[in-house]
Amino acid sequence: MFRKAIGLTGAAGLALTLGTAIQPAQAVQTSQTAACVLALGSFNAQWGQNKQIVTATAPPTVGPVLNTSNIYQSPFGVGVTPTTFTETPMTGGRTARVGKIVMGGYLYDSSAIVRSDGSLVRGSNVLKRYGGGWGGKRFLVQARYKASAASKPSRTTLYAQDTSGRFGRWTDLGTGFRNTGYVAGLSTMKAFALIATTATYDLFLVNNRAGGLYTLKIPTTSPLKPVATPVRTSSWQVFEKMIAAPCGTGSIVLAMDYDTGKKYLYVVGHANGAKTAIRNLGELTINWGDFDHFRFAPAYDPLNGG
Repeated sequence: MFRKAIGLTGAAGLALTLGTAIQPAQAVQTSQTAACVLALGSFNAQWGQNKQIVTATAPPTVGPVLNTSNIYQSPFGVGVTPTTFTETPMTGGRTARVGKIVMGGYLYDSSAIVRSDGSLVRGSNVLKRYGGGWGGKRFLVQARYKASAASKPSRTTLYAQDTSGRFGRWTDLGTGFRNTGYVAGLSTMKAFALIATTATYDLFLVNNRAGGLYTLKIPTTSPLKPVATPVRTSSWQVFEKMIAAPCGTGSIVLAMDYDTGKKYLYVVGHANGAKTAIRNLGELTINWGDFDHFRFAPAYDPLNGG
């Protein structure tokens, strides 16, 4: 049923496509575009992480590389399929980083403390293992909902897709993760960027191999029932990965074409189906040789894109 709905929607032939010029009257609905930034993370050849700040100017502005080496010293080397890493400021200009990665088929919490120059605080790099069965995932996304900056997360959810296209959801129980459903019908989808988290649903911006761009709304209820809404119908098939950061009531989205190595930054207005405003800010160049890009985010990270 879900696969058929996607196919029929793609055949509808919506007029708005990638690259369509946005006139002033159709401007992206955020008053913070000029100040919006995406803290881009990646793994590097020194078994560590790099960080660059991407600013939503036209063309995009990319800051210098902050290098942290030797975070990962395991038999498996650097992990794969990272989630967003949360950054928490500490005293003395230090920053605590924590996120999830997969190493040797196991899911881990990866934490480290870095100084302002990017150097690793000795002994702070820790891996906490949850369990096995996480190998062969195309991506791993963590959605954490906090009602306010002062509150604790009321839920933490993991989403992943295996190489067969099966899409799954896991809920954090505090001691581990429990699977809360799988769904088929998403095998043609390529990149998943989280653009909104609320108390009752998560919202992704996704593209498919036919060129379509959709929002995928996933209610927190069970069973798992994603709801796809078309945004654009062509030209988005080239991107293998998309990473989003909040920008007012919308998002900025970094889209990566692995075949050509090209990367583009978009401002995406508050999700509203085919009426969603999208502006291409242009191509950008980020550190060559890095892999498995992800996002660094603050502890309170309200995603309001839809």
